[in-house]
Amino acid sequence: MAAVREQLPQGRYGRSADQRADRKLKIVGAALAVALLGVIAWIGFDYVGGQSLSAQVIKFKVVSDTSVEVHLEVVKDKNAKGTCTLRAQQTSGDDVGRADFRFDEPVKQIDRVVTITTTSRATAADLVGCQSD
Repeated sequence: MAAVREQLPQGRYGRSADQRADRKLKIVGAALAVALLGVIAWIGFDYVGGQSLSAQVIKFKVVSDTSVEVHLEVVKDKNAKGTCTLRAQQTSGDDVGRADFRFDEPVKQIDRVVTITTTSRATAADLVGCQSD
C-alpha cells in the first residue's frame, strides 16, 4: 500500500495562504506601530516645545523675622509676560508670607531677587507657580 500525503511538498508550489496572511499581519502591525510611535513623538514634542515659561528658585536667604529674599530665575519666550507667586513657610509648613513677581521685560531670561514680607520668621521659601498672560 502506498502512503497518502495530506500536505503538498514543502516549497514546491509557493507560499500557502496562511503564510501570506501572516506576512500581511506583520506588515500591518509594523505600520501601526510606526504610526503610534509617530503620534507619541508628536505629542511629546508639542508638550515640550509648547512650554513658553519655566521658573525656579535658585536660593533664598532669611534676612529677618519679617522678610526673606528669594533669588528667582525665569526663562521664557522673549515677549511672554506673566506672574510668578512665591511663598515663605515656617518649620511647621504654615505659610507666613507670599509675594507675586510680575515680569514683562522683552528678554528670554530674568534673574531677580524678590523680597517676601513675612508675619513671623520663615525657614523656607519656594515657588508656588507661574502663569503667563
